[in-house]
Amino acid sequence: MNSKVDKPWGSYEVLKSGKKYLVKKIYVKPGGVLSLQSHQNRSEHWIIAEGIAEVTLDDQISYLNENENIFIPKKSIHRIANKTENGLVVIEMWHGDELDENDIQRFEDIYKRI
Repeated sequence: MNSKVDKPWGSYEVLKSGKKYLVKKIYVKPGGVLSLQSHQNRSEHWIIAEGIAEVTLDDQISYLNENENIFIPKKSIHRIANKTENGLVVIEMWHGDELDENDIQRFEDIYKRI
């Protein structure tokens, strides 16, 4: 289950999954930015394990340090970015009835993914 998946912004590994939850370890490389997105079928919890995260949640931008966390409600528009010169490690937990990578509506993506 712990196979690493490379992405343009870094990588992730699925650590654990259950019927209504999925836990990932996300690595965001320096300068990496995930797409501005929302999900119809799941909420997310992000815990910063290493580094400093720039978090967009709807129309607010905040900065989270190690050992801080944020709740991302279903349907909210969100993004995480690493604006530092060091790596960023985030533990992400999805919760919902459908836990699928296809439940992404992208609004903006610097890597030009659809």
